[in-house]
Amino acid sequence: MEKLSLIIFDMDGLMFDTERISALAWQKTGEELGFKLDPDIIAGATGLNANDALPYFKKYLGERFSYSEIQKVKLAYFNKYIKENGLPVKEGLYELIDFLEDVSIPKAVATSTHRKKAEECLSFANVKDRFDLIVCGDEVLRGKPEPDIFLKAAEELNCLPNECIVLEDSENGLKAALRAKMYPICVPDLRRPSKEVRKLIFKEFSSLIEVKDFLEKEINNLFIKNSSGPK
Repeated sequence: MEKLSLIIFDMDGLMFDTERISALAWQKTGEELGFKLDPDIIAGATGLNANDALPYFKKYLGERFSYSEIQKVKLAYFNKYIKENGLPVKEGLYELIDFLEDVSIPKAVATSTHRKKAEECLSFANVKDRFDLIVCGDEVLRGKPEPDIFLKAAEELNCLPNECIVLEDSENGLKAALRAKMYPICVPDLRRPSKEVRKLIFKEFSSLIEVKDFLEKEINNLFIKNSSGPK
């Protein structure tokens, strides 16, 4: 990487500890509607937008279930939890945003979540206005693991893909960043990506604090020339 022009943030599971809440909401939804979702099935849907989630869940739940009804019930449980307990922000988010602002590196959010919910979460955490761009899952034709959402973020901010770092927690998101020819940094949430994907990504850290520390250390020379990245 000769130049760093943009940091792209995923949202759920990366900025906010919402994947656990989502998994709980799926469990409650299943109990109410009479079906059971294996944790692996729920994990496999991480990062998918609504268009891709529909056929994904139909494969496991069958045609007799209305996905729109399932989503409605699941969202109600999710919102109830947030209302009662607040939105859990990942450690280091504010510190990382502060640092990127100090060094004048643009920031974008690229989330599979639809815009209304995404903006609600970002506003709740008081970070919505701190990003230069927000791209949501309902604004691209193909969701993660396809690269569309990341490419759209780079294009709208006039950045080349190979000048972008993507911060992701999910395997689908990391695959999308790789397909976009960007530099994926993984901060795992509920589970680490597969070994095959981990071999291809740029870096992996346990928290956003570690991401900030790494960028702070490497910002002057931008990145070690020998380090792995998009080919």
